[in-house]
Amino acid sequence: MGKREDPLWKLTAARERDGISRKFQSRLTVTRNLVDRLGLEKELHGHMGCVNCLEWSKDGSVLASASDDLHVILWDPFRYKQLHNITTGHTGNIFSVKFLSPDIVATCAADASVRARNIYGGTSLLECACHSARVKRLAVAPDKPHLLWSAGEDGLILQHDLRMPHRCNSDCSNVLVNLLNHMGRYAEAKCLAVNPRRPYQLAVGANDFYVRLYDTRMIKLGRLQDFQMNAPMSRLMWERQNVRCSRAGQGDPDNNIPRAAVQYFAPGHLSMEPQEHTFPKKAATYIAFSHDGNELLVNLGSEQVYLYDINSSRRPVLVESFIIQHNHGYREGEKGKNGTSEAKNGTNNGTVPKEGGNGTVDQNLPDNVRQMKEAANDLVNKSNYSGAVTLYNLAIAECPDCAILYSNRAAALMRRGWTGDTYAAIRDCYTAIKLDSSHVKSHFRLAKGLMDLKRAREAHECLLYFKDKFPKHATSHAVFLLQKDIGEALESMETQPDEATDEEGQGGSALERQLRSSALDYSSRFLGHCNTTTDIKEANFLGPDANYLAAGSDDGSMFVWCRRSGNIVRCLRADESILNCVQPHPTLFLLATSGIEAVVRLWSPAPEDGSTESRLVDGPTASAVNQQRMRSDPFEAMLLNISFAGGPERDIQSPVCRAT
Repeated sequence: MGKREDPLWKLTAARERDGISRKFQSRLTVTRNLVDRLGLEKELHGHMGCVNCLEWSKDGSVLASASDDLHVILWDPFRYKQLHNITTGHTGNIFSVKFLSPDIVATCAADASVRARNIYGGTSLLECACHSARVKRLAVAPDKPHLLWSAGEDGLILQHDLRMPHRCNSDCSNVLVNLLNHMGRYAEAKCLAVNPRRPYQLAVGANDFYVRLYDTRMIKLGRLQDFQMNAPMSRLMWERQNVRCSRAGQGDPDNNIPRAAVQYFAPGHLSMEPQEHTFPKKAATYIAFSHDGNELLVNLGSEQVYLYDINSSRRPVLVESFIIQHNHGYREGEKGKNGTSEAKNGTNNGTVPKEGGNGTVDQNLPDNVRQMKEAANDLVNKSNYSGAVTLYNLAIAECPDCAILYSNRAAALMRRGWTGDTYAAIRDCYTAIKLDSSHVKSHFRLAKGLMDLKRAREAHECLLYFKDKFPKHATSHAVFLLQKDIGEALESMETQPDEATDEEGQGGSALERQLRSSALDYSSRFLGHCNTTTDIKEANFLGPDANYLAAGSDDGSMFVWCRRSGNIVRCLRADESILNCVQPHPTLFLLATSGIEAVVRLWSPAPEDGSTESRLVDGPTASAVNQQRMRSDPFEAMLLNISFAGGPERDIQSPVCRAT
């Protein structure tokens, strides 16, 4: 083969003439080797208060930061220099900053206002005071420098068009979504994001665990309700808020948002709870679309980070229970057909057999996966369930069609018992049964998991299915004990009165109840961080291929997860108190972070010189502490934050941002 036909020579030649495809370059932006070397590059000082938001310009040449000090600073991230220090005119903490174009920046703040100005001339382009509570997030659409959306804690999503003059009065038609009409008088909009590939899709997070995906092409802009403009400001804000709550929970009077214009997403274990007023209170603190616009990443307060596929998500597994649905017909006429043939998979000792006992499963697994499985089983026996889950995650990433791996991970999850683990275990059991319908342990663990989730009726149906499908195990002691627990739970349910409907419209409008009942489930979840103290904590995709994710935490750490396995691959101390913001550079593997400290930090891969990163944190240990922190009551959580955020050298006098 000639030199010019050598693939390596072609790659080298293409690189020299800058002819490598953009797709190939994107794969090299964020790799595991680079993640493993991620470390602190530089600290940027200039703010006098908490840095609540960061934003890169479209080409990544400028980094904007905004703070409690009411200033926006524009940085040159490569020379570490301030380019501009802008006095915004806000009178409350700034929560979001966005570039509408290279020379226009927009901000929103706790003073309930949204502002946009020219960076270089200082000309004010927008001053909007239509919100009546803190404005938490802004969103912009690619290639639409004239449009801006804002999410306020008054429950409103407003659309701002810089091409048109604006006056804050009742004649202004800029209300895109009024959450009060559907959620009730205490609705708050917390975050929003625009789909970069389909700018007509707007995702909204509120002070509950649902994420709402709107098709703005179907929505008509509405007007603000009438209010007096000549009243004092304090009185004006009170009146505006109460006038807007006059129809709270009664639905949209003008039907501006048709049913087809919105789809809800929520973790299955939360959306199916009988009471939606869960403790601690859930709220979506940040939403991000993937680069291809097909996925949503959500940081859910007092919970985990969730990934949703907006094109192919399914209903929660308990709603789709193919086992329960099939059980009725199975008991009526199919027992002779299926029960006898599949019962041969059982044993005669009345206990559930051990997986892989005949050796066939282990023989079909690659050697490295089999070793991970055996090591994970050993960790389960030593009660190290988190370590076992981590190994099962790696094994499943290598062999996603092996039923035993899902079943074993389900057992480890149920024993670990972190938030959402039982429901995740039930999902794993369903997956295992779909892959191998005769896997005995998966069926039994499914019934047990449903019982642990307090779904006694579903557990009863699944146990009946188990006893019909595997009659040789129907008399085992484990089945007897589970049947007894289920029976007691069913009796208790029959004697308890039905709960009363929420008052003051808190049950939501008819459309709201319909959308919640049809909410779609997550595709993946990522655990380890803690999000209970502030309501501006972010989570973002890393790299164009979104193979890694990152989020801040109440313990000041930045967590980086592998998207394929769900495991933590890097954990770094990025703030001495609480880390809120993690913003990746649009084209390079360069991260900007900020939090309670008045500092912006830049992170990039360190040279391969064998040096160690001083800010490295042990991920498994931090995860266990954070899970304990999230399950604590608010007072205990505060004490834990003080105890673990920075150790003995923590600056007790550090500035404090307003909590959730």
